[in-house]
Order: sequence, then structure tokens, then C-alpha cells
Amino acid sequence: MKLNLLSCDAQRPDRRAIAKCIAEVSSSVGGSLANELTDILLEGDAVDIEVEDKNSGSALRAFRKLSIDYEIIE
Repeated sequence: MKLNLLSCDAQRPDRRAIAKCIAEVSSSVGGSLANELTDILLEGDAVDIEVEDKNSGSALRAFRKLSIDYEIIE
């Protein structure tokens, strides 16, 4: 499943937790790329990631918990 991470509405976003979440749920993102994607997301730009289908439910819950708005692409 592809997700488009749109924005983070948290008052004080936890960069480390967001990067860790992206690295854990994405099928093709490692630690350093997750940090870069987190910086891009927190600057206000959308980020596309690929999530394994077996992790999709927990990934969506984790993003909601981190106050990240997302949309499902496919």
C-alpha cells in the first residue's frame, strides 16, 4: 500500500519517533532516509512511502498517534 504523508499537526513533533516509525513500517526506507523524509515532512512538504500490507493497520495507527495526516494512494 502506498501512503502520502501530508503534514504533522503536533505542537512539538518528535523527530526521532517519526523517523523510527517511517523506517519500521516502510518496506524500502532505512534509518538515514527516514531521517531525511522526516525533515521534509516537518518542513511542510508531502512524503510518499510504501507500506507492507501486513503492517498497514499498525502503520496507520502509529501515524495517527504521532499526529501525522496521511492519505492512502493505493
